[in-house]
Amino acid sequence: FFFLMIRRPPRSTQSRSSAASDVYKRQSMEVEKNSNKNGNQNGNDNSSDIPSYKVIKAADKNFDLNTCFDNQNIYRDMSKKDSDYYFDSYSHFDIHEEMLKDRIRTLAYKNAIVKNRHMFEGKIVLDVGCGTGILSIFAAQAGAKHVYGIEFAAISSHAMKVVEQNGFKDQITIIRGKVEEVKLPIEKVDIIISEWMGYFLLYESMLDTVLYARDKWLATDGFILPDKAVLYVSTLEDEEYKSEKLEFWDNVYGITMPSIKRWVTTEPLVDVVNEKALNSNSCAILNIDIMKVTVKELDFAHEYQLTINRKDYVHGLVSWFNVYFTQSKIPIKLSTSPYQKSTHWKQTIFYSPNAYPVNKGDVIKGSIAVKKNKQNNRELDIKISYHLENDINKIHDVAYYRLS
Repeated sequence: FFFLMIRRPPRSTQSRSSAASDVYKRQSMEVEKNSNKNGNQNGNDNSSDIPSYKVIKAADKNFDLNTCFDNQNIYRDMSKKDSDYYFDSYSHFDIHEEMLKDRIRTLAYKNAIVKNRHMFEGKIVLDVGCGTGILSIFAAQAGAKHVYGIEFAAISSHAMKVVEQNGFKDQITIIRGKVEEVKLPIEKVDIIISEWMGYFLLYESMLDTVLYARDKWLATDGFILPDKAVLYVSTLEDEEYKSEKLEFWDNVYGITMPSIKRWVTTEPLVDVVNEKALNSNSCAILNIDIMKVTVKELDFAHEYQLTINRKDYVHGLVSWFNVYFTQSKIPIKLSTSPYQKSTHWKQTIFYSPNAYPVNKGDVIKGSIAVKKNKQNNRELDIKISYHLENDINKIHDVAYYRLS
């Protein structure tokens, strides 16, 4: 298995550097200025472009989800337990600071809630994974009758204080506990709000918890924000970065480290990708209706097919996602696309086993299987095949990855 290497601090551990936060601030000031004019933000434009087509099930052999990850020599740190690192990471202020400073993210939620008072007024709202309580407060500002925020991490004690300090003590109730274990003082809620997305959309598997809350508490005429999500892939050229990183391991203070050199070559990354690095169209590999999807359907094996748009090399696939608030009076799209201003989710890069020379018009296709890891369901096992036939060569490669 290949493992996730992150050029910058991950969502679940540390905050981004102050310099990057300044970039967020400059970008989001422009976003807020524009959103005040037309109600849209960053690529959070009207959602008329929500893909309606279906993704295609994987046709490759050995991409059966029941068996495709069997007999793999999977490395993982057995000392890192789900309950230890996941909830603990959200108990520290730095990760919440990072998410809140991503104003592209936060303004999308604020606009979807506060600018839709007609949807929230007099309603009972559930905030799944409420963190600092900011979405709960937005819902209260929008006129919700009462908001219940559930949070298991220690940040919940601060959320209670934030709620009280902002005058919403009687309108918002923060409950510390796991969604799957807590009891609400009411039987049904009208609206569920949650910022559940992880890297590669599904990392950390928080959507499973949102679906549990949906099935247990959401009224039959209720809705969820956001309610749609689409995961995309494209090909990219990244020779300069790979060469820079590879050459380092040839001489580390006079010591050669070829095994690590190969490891670095094959690791996927989470980082901001320059749109100029992309050299094909994009393809949706997962299309989710959060009101209808089941937990089982979040493990998937689908096909992708991409057409190269210039003579170049392909060094792998880059992935990003969009989420949609279609219930909003002015539908909002929150995009993590490399063609939009960057968010703290960045993009996820899966390096292929080899570099593939390509010409304009060539088609690279394959299958991608994604499944929760058996030992820790917040981690993802990923398998990708790469098929390319042109006048240069014929490629049929398969690679395994771990998002952990």
